[in-house]
Amino acid sequence: MKTSSDPPLLDQYGALLGKPSQIQDYHYEEIAECELPLIDLGGLRSCNDNVRQDCVATIARASSEWGFFQVVNHGISSKLLGEMRREEIKVFETPFVKKATCGLLNNSYTWGNPTATSLNHFFWSEAFHIPLTKISDEACFGEFNTLREVLQRFAAATSSIAQLIAGVLAENLGQPEELFEEICNETTCFLRLNHYPKCPKPGIFGLAPHTDSDFLTILHQDQVGGLQLMKDSKWVAVKPNQDALLVNIGDLFQAWSNNEYKSVEHKVVSNGKVERYSIAYFLCPSYDSLIKSCREPSIYRKFTFGEYRKQVQEDVKKTGQKVGLSRFIL
Repeated sequence: MKTSSDPPLLDQYGALLGKPSQIQDYHYEEIAECELPLIDLGGLRSCNDNVRQDCVATIARASSEWGFFQVVNHGISSKLLGEMRREEIKVFETPFVKKATCGLLNNSYTWGNPTATSLNHFFWSEAFHIPLTKISDEACFGEFNTLREVLQRFAAATSSIAQLIAGVLAENLGQPEELFEEICNETTCFLRLNHYPKCPKPGIFGLAPHTDSDFLTILHQDQVGGLQLMKDSKWVAVKPNQDALLVNIGDLFQAWSNNEYKSVEHKVVSNGKVERYSIAYFLCPSYDSLIKSCREPSIYRKFTFGEYRKQVQEDVKKTGQKVGLSRFIL
């Protein structure tokens, strides 16, 4: 049953479904469930160098073969994750009109895809996109001050994990571990709160297929499921693990590593019976940061993060979808 907090997604969906030319886009398929590589980050803190190097190699292998993996013993307490979940639910339960108009969380609220012309470009979800620099700004949170306090702790913890993993991946390719600390920090990274309401129509995307445009993403998701990724040219469903955080490689790491690490296409499929929540941390550089391969001969030409984002936005505006790294191949 639709509530006052739900965005008017069904109205938008109905308009698209009413176009005969779009009916062919509407589809649903059963796919196999997979268990991603599960990595204990405690190995990176081991005094035994062999244990540590085995962990580094496992992370690098998962980044090359899957582009996705899960981590446990990551240092974020179940208590903090539970607090984050409760605060996230609370803010999404705010009436839609208020979310859309009151400037909440840096006026970052988005829902669906109002410009979609195809069901393949439509998605059944809502989100808050929060730059880390805004988390300390009380004016952005209004009555949700407890959310701000929890977000501060969650952001600090996930930032440490992201830098740790990025350092390991750099080390594996013979580069300085602290490389990404210099270009990815509080002024460039952000969090996104995601909510996928119950969807009365099966097969609709909660989030359309895409790759992430950052270096890497840390995701905390609930037990509902719905995340799918491309593996060996087939979609596979990711089995949720309540004890793990999910990590995926972004476009910038694929370009920087000269295709050693893979930025893999993924999507979220909506659920007709239960709603889904997640929160993602995106490790991003400044817009003027130059992305170039750490190995030669390079597959991609050099580009800035700002140039990459601009090209992605132009492609989405013209074609309805992201083109991504193929635009920058030499």
